[in-house]
Amino acid sequence: MIRRVSYDHYLAVIALTLRRRHRPVWCWVRWRMVCRCGNELPCRVRHRVPINRGQWPGESA
Repeated sequence: MIRRVSYDHYLAVIALTLRRRHRPVWCWVRWRMVCRCGNELPCRVRHRVPINRGQWPGESA
């Protein structure tokens, strides 16, 4: 059986994942702070959310 989650809960989980994945950490090789994903700060990597709002049941696009 497929477990249903609300769109708000889904967005909260995505936000927490992006926060965890893209935060400043110390790089011993570069000897400065960089984004955890490996990019220079400020990290401007575009993040794709796999499902858009229009695909959620009961939500208007």
